[in-house]
Amino acid sequence: MNFSGGFPVDLILFGLIAAFLVLRLRSILGRRTGFEGRARPAAPAGPRPNAAPRDARGPVIDGRAEPAPPRPVRPLPDLNSPLGEQLRRLRGVDTGFDAARFLEAAENTFRTIVAAFAAGDRVTLRSLLTDETYRAFETAIAARETAGDTQRTEIKDITTAAIVAVELTGTVADITLRFVSDQVNLTTNKEGQPIAGADALTEITDLWTFERDLSMRDQTWRLAAARSA
Repeated sequence: MNFSGGFPVDLILFGLIAAFLVLRLRSILGRRTGFEGRARPAAPAGPRPNAAPRDARGPVIDGRAEPAPPRPVRPLPDLNSPLGEQLRRLRGVDTGFDAARFLEAAENTFRTIVAAFAAGDRVTLRSLLTDETYRAFETAIAARETAGDTQRTEIKDITTAAIVAVELTGTVADITLRFVSDQVNLTTNKEGQPIAGADALTEITDLWTFERDLSMRDQTWRLAAARSA
Protein backbone atom coordinates (compact mmCIF):
# COMPACT_ATOMS: atom_id res chain seq x y z
CA MET A 1 0.00 0.00 0.00
CA ASN A 2 1.41 3.44 -0.94
CA PHE A 3 1.02 6.40 1.39
CA SER A 4 1.37 10.09 0.73
CA GLY A 5 1.78 12.03 3.92
CA GLY A 6 0.44 9.00 5.78
CA PHE A 7 -2.86 8.98 3.74
CA PRO A 8 -3.96 5.69 1.99
CA VAL A 9 -4.02 6.80 -1.68
CA ASP A 10 -4.61 3.23 -2.93
CA LEU A 11 -7.80 2.94 -0.89
CA ILE A 12 -9.09 6.17 -2.42
CA LEU A 13 -8.44 4.90 -5.94
CA PHE A 14 -10.10 1.56 -5.23
CA GLY A 15 -13.08 3.38 -3.71
CA LEU A 16 -13.47 5.62 -6.77
CA ILE A 17 -13.34 2.62 -9.11
CA ALA A 18 -15.92 0.71 -7.05
CA ALA A 19 -18.24 3.75 -6.96
CA PHE A 20 -17.96 4.12 -10.75
CA LEU A 21 -18.83 0.43 -11.29
CA VAL A 22 -21.86 0.64 -8.98
CA LEU A 23 -23.19 3.75 -10.72
CA ARG A 24 -22.62 2.15 -14.13
CA LEU A 25 -24.45 -1.02 -13.09
CA ARG A 26 -27.40 0.97 -11.74
CA SER A 27 -27.57 2.93 -14.99
CA ILE A 28 -27.72 -0.29 -17.04
CA LEU A 29 -30.37 -1.86 -14.81
CA GLY A 30 -32.41 1.31 -14.95
CA ARG A 31 -32.82 0.90 -18.71
CA ARG A 32 -34.51 -2.50 -18.47
CA THR A 33 -38.26 -2.54 -18.86
CA GLY A 34 -41.00 -5.12 -18.99
CA PHE A 35 -42.16 -7.96 -16.82
CA GLU A 36 -39.27 -10.14 -15.78
CA GLY A 37 -40.83 -13.03 -13.90
CA ARG A 38 -43.85 -15.29 -13.87
CA ALA A 39 -44.23 -15.47 -10.11
CA ARG A 40 -43.79 -12.88 -7.41
CA PRO A 41 -42.88 -13.83 -3.83
CA ALA A 42 -45.52 -13.34 -1.18
CA ALA A 43 -45.51 -9.89 0.39
CA PRO A 44 -44.05 -9.80 3.90
CA ALA A 45 -46.20 -8.87 6.86
CA GLY A 46 -46.64 -5.12 7.13
CA PRO A 47 -48.53 -2.52 5.08
CA ARG A 48 -51.47 -3.72 2.99
CA PRO A 49 -50.79 -4.46 -0.70
CA ASN A 50 -52.76 -1.38 -1.74
CA ALA A 51 -50.61 0.92 0.37
CA ALA A 52 -48.19 3.26 -1.41
CA PRO A 53 -44.70 1.81 -1.84
CA ARG A 54 -41.90 3.22 0.28
CA ASP A 55 -39.87 4.13 -2.79
CA ALA A 56 -42.17 5.76 -5.35
CA ARG A 57 -39.38 6.78 -7.69
CA GLY A 58 -39.56 5.66 -11.29
CA PRO A 59 -36.79 3.98 -13.31
CA VAL A 60 -33.58 5.82 -14.13
CA ILE A 61 -33.42 6.51 -17.87
CA ASP A 62 -30.45 8.29 -19.43
CA GLY A 63 -29.34 9.36 -15.98
CA ARG A 64 -32.70 10.94 -15.07
CA ALA A 65 -35.29 9.59 -12.65
CA GLU A 66 -38.56 9.17 -14.53
CA PRO A 67 -41.94 9.63 -12.79
CA ALA A 68 -43.32 6.41 -11.33
CA PRO A 69 -46.37 5.03 -13.19
CA PRO A 70 -49.65 5.56 -11.31
CA ARG A 71 -50.78 2.65 -9.18
CA PRO A 72 -54.41 1.53 -9.53
CA VAL A 73 -56.71 2.61 -6.73
CA ARG A 74 -57.88 -0.48 -4.84
CA PRO A 75 -59.97 0.82 -1.94
CA LEU A 76 -61.00 -1.78 0.63
CA PRO A 77 -64.53 -1.67 2.09
CA ASP A 78 -64.96 -0.36 5.61
CA LEU A 79 -65.38 -3.44 7.80
CA ASN A 80 -68.11 -1.62 9.76
CA SER A 81 -70.19 -1.01 6.63
CA PRO A 82 -72.83 -3.43 5.28
CA LEU A 83 -70.36 -4.39 2.55
CA GLY A 84 -67.68 -5.01 5.16
CA GLU A 85 -70.11 -7.16 7.13
CA GLN A 86 -70.67 -9.32 4.05
CA LEU A 87 -66.91 -9.71 3.68
CA ARG A 88 -66.70 -10.82 7.30
CA ARG A 89 -69.37 -13.43 6.63
CA LEU A 90 -67.41 -14.65 3.62
CA ARG A 91 -64.25 -14.79 5.69
CA GLY A 92 -66.15 -16.89 8.24
CA VAL A 93 -66.65 -19.56 5.56
CA ASP A 94 -63.27 -19.16 3.86
CA THR A 95 -60.76 -18.16 6.55
CA GLY A 96 -58.02 -17.79 3.96
CA PHE A 97 -59.81 -15.05 2.00
CA ASP A 98 -57.93 -11.75 1.78
CA ALA A 99 -59.72 -8.82 0.11
CA ALA A 100 -56.54 -6.99 -0.93
CA ARG A 101 -55.05 -10.06 -2.59
CA PHE A 102 -58.39 -10.84 -4.21
CA LEU A 103 -58.49 -7.35 -5.76
CA GLU A 104 -54.99 -7.72 -7.16
CA ALA A 105 -55.74 -11.17 -8.61
CA ALA A 106 -59.06 -9.99 -10.04
CA GLU A 107 -57.33 -7.11 -11.81
CA ASN A 108 -54.90 -9.54 -13.45
CA THR A 109 -57.80 -11.81 -14.43
CA PHE A 110 -59.64 -8.83 -15.91
CA ARG A 111 -56.68 -8.11 -18.19
CA THR A 112 -56.39 -11.78 -19.15
CA ILE A 113 -60.07 -12.23 -20.02
CA VAL A 114 -60.28 -9.00 -22.04
CA ALA A 115 -57.22 -9.99 -24.07
CA ALA A 116 -58.43 -13.58 -24.53
CA PHE A 117 -61.84 -12.48 -25.77
CA ALA A 118 -60.33 -10.11 -28.32
CA ALA A 119 -57.99 -12.87 -29.53
CA GLY A 120 -60.70 -15.54 -29.56
CA ASP A 121 -58.70 -17.64 -27.08
CA ARG A 122 -61.36 -20.14 -26.02
CA VAL A 123 -58.97 -22.28 -23.96
CA THR A 124 -58.05 -19.41 -21.64
CA LEU A 125 -61.64 -18.22 -21.37
CA ARG A 126 -62.97 -21.68 -20.55
CA SER A 127 -60.87 -21.89 -17.40
CA LEU A 128 -61.85 -18.43 -16.12
CA LEU A 129 -65.60 -18.23 -16.88
CA THR A 130 -68.65 -19.98 -15.51
CA ASP A 131 -70.45 -22.29 -17.96
CA GLU A 132 -73.20 -19.77 -18.76
CA THR A 133 -70.80 -16.86 -19.22
CA TYR A 134 -68.50 -18.93 -21.39
CA ARG A 135 -71.39 -19.84 -23.71
CA ALA A 136 -72.18 -16.14 -24.16
CA PHE A 137 -68.55 -15.28 -24.88
CA GLU A 138 -68.12 -18.23 -27.24
CA THR A 139 -71.25 -17.26 -29.18
CA ALA A 140 -69.91 -13.73 -29.65
CA ILE A 141 -66.50 -15.02 -30.78
CA ALA A 142 -68.08 -17.47 -33.25
CA ALA A 143 -70.26 -14.71 -34.74
CA ARG A 144 -67.21 -12.48 -35.13
CA GLU A 145 -65.25 -15.25 -36.83
CA THR A 146 -68.12 -16.11 -39.18
CA ALA A 147 -68.37 -12.49 -40.27
CA GLY A 148 -64.61 -12.24 -40.71
CA ASP A 149 -64.38 -9.40 -38.21
CA THR A 150 -61.29 -8.67 -36.11
CA GLN A 151 -61.29 -7.10 -32.67
CA ARG A 152 -58.35 -5.18 -31.24
CA THR A 153 -58.46 -4.36 -27.55
CA GLU A 154 -55.63 -2.84 -25.56
CA ILE A 155 -55.87 -2.00 -21.88
CA LYS A 156 -53.53 0.93 -21.42
CA ASP A 157 -54.21 1.45 -17.73
CA ILE A 158 -56.53 0.36 -14.93
CA THR A 159 -57.15 3.34 -12.69
CA THR A 160 -59.63 1.77 -10.26
CA ALA A 161 -60.48 -1.71 -9.04
CA ALA A 162 -62.99 -1.78 -6.20
CA ILE A 163 -65.37 -4.25 -4.54
CA VAL A 164 -68.91 -2.89 -4.77
CA ALA A 165 -71.07 -5.88 -3.77
CA VAL A 166 -70.73 -9.21 -1.97
CA GLU A 167 -73.36 -11.95 -1.79
CA LEU A 168 -73.10 -15.23 0.08
CA THR A 169 -75.72 -17.90 -0.57
CA GLY A 170 -74.84 -20.96 1.44
CA THR A 171 -71.23 -21.60 0.45
CA VAL A 172 -71.48 -19.88 -2.95
CA ALA A 173 -69.96 -16.40 -2.93
CA ASP A 174 -70.43 -13.67 -5.57
CA ILE A 175 -68.19 -10.59 -5.53
CA THR A 176 -68.88 -7.70 -7.90
CA LEU A 177 -66.08 -5.31 -8.77
CA ARG A 178 -65.97 -2.00 -10.58
CA PHE A 179 -63.06 -1.63 -13.00
CA VAL A 180 -62.27 1.76 -14.49
CA SER A 181 -59.77 1.42 -17.31
CA ASP A 182 -58.36 3.30 -20.27
CA GLN A 183 -58.74 1.12 -23.35
CA VAL A 184 -58.49 1.11 -27.11
CA ASN A 185 -61.30 -0.98 -28.62
CA LEU A 186 -61.70 -1.30 -32.35
CA THR A 187 -63.53 -3.91 -34.44
CA THR A 188 -62.88 -4.06 -38.18
CA ASN A 189 -64.55 -6.12 -40.90
CA LYS A 190 -62.77 -8.44 -43.32
CA GLU A 191 -62.02 -5.46 -45.57
CA GLY A 192 -60.26 -3.77 -42.65
CA GLN A 193 -62.93 -1.10 -42.28
CA PRO A 194 -63.92 -0.01 -38.73
CA ILE A 195 -67.40 -1.19 -37.74
CA ALA A 196 -67.37 -0.67 -33.97
CA GLY A 197 -65.34 1.18 -31.38
CA ALA A 198 -62.59 3.64 -32.15
CA ASP A 199 -58.84 3.74 -32.50
CA ALA A 200 -58.61 6.16 -29.61
CA LEU A 201 -58.15 5.91 -25.86
CA THR A 202 -61.47 5.67 -24.04
CA GLU A 203 -62.27 5.44 -20.34
CA ILE A 204 -64.52 2.43 -19.72
CA THR A 205 -66.26 1.41 -16.50
CA ASP A 206 -67.11 -2.29 -16.14
CA LEU A 207 -68.98 -4.21 -13.46
CA TRP A 208 -67.78 -7.81 -13.24
CA THR A 209 -69.08 -10.47 -10.88
CA PHE A 210 -66.82 -13.34 -9.86
CA GLU A 211 -68.20 -16.52 -8.33
CA ARG A 212 -66.80 -19.40 -6.29
CA ASP A 213 -68.19 -22.25 -4.22
CA LEU A 214 -66.17 -21.85 -1.03
CA SER A 215 -66.72 -25.48 -0.07
CA MET A 216 -64.92 -26.77 -3.17
CA ARG A 217 -61.19 -27.47 -3.25
CA ASP A 218 -60.95 -25.53 -6.53
CA GLN A 219 -60.17 -21.99 -5.40
CA THR A 220 -60.60 -20.35 -8.83
CA TRP A 221 -62.93 -17.35 -8.90
CA ARG A 222 -64.72 -17.44 -12.27
CA LEU A 223 -66.43 -14.62 -14.11
CA ALA A 224 -70.21 -15.06 -13.76
CA ALA A 225 -71.46 -11.75 -15.19
CA ALA A 226 -70.04 -8.72 -16.98
CA ARG A 227 -71.56 -5.43 -18.06
CA SER A 228 -70.53 -1.86 -18.74
CA ALA A 229 -71.67 0.78 -16.29
